[in-house]
Amino acid sequence: MEEVLNSIQIDQFIEKGFVRIDNAFSTEIAAEVRNILWKEMEADPADRSTWTKPVIRLAMYTQPPFVQSANTPVLHAAFDQLVGKDKWLPCRSMGTFPVRFPSTEDAGDTGWHVDVSFGDNPTNFFEWRANWRSKNRGLLMLFLYSDIGEDDAPTRIKTGSHLDIARLLKPHGEQGMTLLEMAAQFPSLPDREVVTATGRAGTVYLCHPFLIHAAQPHRGKEPRFLAQPPLLLKSDLMQQNETGIFSPVEIAIQNGISR
Repeated sequence: MEEVLNSIQIDQFIEKGFVRIDNAFSTEIAAEVRNILWKEMEADPADRSTWTKPVIRLAMYTQPPFVQSANTPVLHAAFDQLVGKDKWLPCRSMGTFPVRFPSTEDAGDTGWHVDVSFGDNPTNFFEWRANWRSKNRGLLMLFLYSDIGEDDAPTRIKTGSHLDIARLLKPHGEQGMTLLEMAAQFPSLPDREVVTATGRAGTVYLCHPFLIHAAQPHRGKEPRFLAQPPLLLKSDLMQQNETGIFSPVEIAIQNGISR
């Protein structure tokens, strides 16, 4: 597969922390995923009176449409470009789905955060950590399984915030920082432009693992289907190598630390 990201997109990823890929998987696959998820919920797509919660969280899914959507040739080529060939593991599930419904009720989960990737307590996610090598996580990914406009609870992204987090994490070494420890430092970080991850079903945002992001309330008309799986790593980033060549994910970490 030829390279799918041009130099402008690579530079955007390094500086802003994300790149958007349209038509990363088909609308047919997206529809299959939505059909499976509807069957998992006590909600009827044709009856709005059953949409009683602002968000319904569904568990891990490994059925073929989910795996197929994350393993298209276009995405694999992009993973190679951003993380490096033979450095990442193919996605075999799509993690948790927060299905958001139009609602005025506060879901209580719209705070700014960085996704953490390692820890010893599976019952307390707030104790999990991230470190400057981005242990276990090569990318944060946003998979859009429904059309998502500005009113449809698109994920909010602080552009360039991954650079601030790299600089924040470096003094804490391999141990890194917990989710709450990082969040406590957000007010002291530089102001960053906020953009939203909108697009048609089949769009994927490939984001730096340190990017600060947040959910938001749904003010639209149709439920929003989105997955946020990690791209897992075969080995730690930021290792010395014979070539001296680093991936865009690693270059962004270096840039953040040096600024």
